[in-house]
Amino acid sequence: MDSVEYYSALAALAWQVELGATEAVLDAPVDRYALAAKPAKPATAGAAAADAAATPALKPAEPDPVVEARKAAQGAADLAALRQALADFPHCDLRHGARNLVFSDGVAGAPLMIVGEAPGRDEDRQGKPFVGRAGQLLDRMLAAIARDRARDVYITNVLPWRPPQNRDPRPDEIAMMQPFLQRHIELAAPKLLIVMGNISCQALLGRRGITRLRGNWEEVQGLPAMPMFHPAYLLRTPSAKREAWADLLQIRAKLEKT
Repeated sequence: MDSVEYYSALAALAWQVELGATEAVLDAPVDRYALAAKPAKPATAGAAAADAAATPALKPAEPDPVVEARKAAQGAADLAALRQALADFPHCDLRHGARNLVFSDGVAGAPLMIVGEAPGRDEDRQGKPFVGRAGQLLDRMLAAIARDRARDVYITNVLPWRPPQNRDPRPDEIAMMQPFLQRHIELAAPKLLIVMGNISCQALLGRRGITRLRGNWEEVQGLPAMPMFHPAYLLRTPSAKREAWADLLQIRAKLEKT
């Protein structure tokens, strides 16, 4: 190549680089669609095994905890079977940090059933709902309308296990416990429900805002239900006891009618 051709080629290359060309492939275009497909290599047992090992296995779908809870709850023929179904339910992580399953207290079949929120420290230790300071206040409230948990009241919670540090239950935890709670009400067969606190209202009424809900009769699974302040809230807010007393009077009158 003489000097003129050399410098002409160099100038052409510089011009292409300036336009953005970064590499040289071939000196003529190639029609890739016209190329004949290469014959596939015959598969061998070793190659098939290597391909299978290199291909990641599909992970099986995780079971839906709510669907599993519904199946387990509906399979319980009585309260003892429901308690066992809860104890065997593997999908709620709260069970791993709790000491005891808190199922119920009082008399099954009693006309009045109370649904609380979740166990606290004392409930977790004893395996019964409402046994701490809030439980003592609840007992005094029941006595004021001539009721006693050992005689004519049945008590349970939305959650049977204590959340860490007494935090509020998460929506997914409430959702997976709802089928058990609904079945619990069916099997206990009360005539009237007290729904205590926002968590219980969320689980049974699908709403929160206890200050607006309390004092007004609702319906849960065909039963009259009264939303009320939780006794723990009344301990923190004594001024709300007046409203709680008005709710108790309504409950007493309704029980006497039924």
